[in-house]
Amino acid sequence: MCLAIPMKIKKIEGEFAKVESGGLIRQVNIQMLPKAKEGDYVIVHAGFALQKIDDREAKKTLDIINEIR
Repeated sequence: MCLAIPMKIKKIEGEFAKVESGGLIRQVNIQMLPKAKEGDYVIVHAGFALQKIDDREAKKTLDIINEIR
């Protein structure tokens, strides 16, 4: 089973973005999402942003993840 995490784009630098979730900041490849912009939530797996999701769905998923911890 794979786990992909919703993360918020903080800064875009070419084909990479700094993303944040729960205080954790990572650099991920956004090459598959050419229309991604700062402030968007994206699903991240293995260092790649795979899909853009809306704020409501991202927050709902993050709430569930936080309940598990």
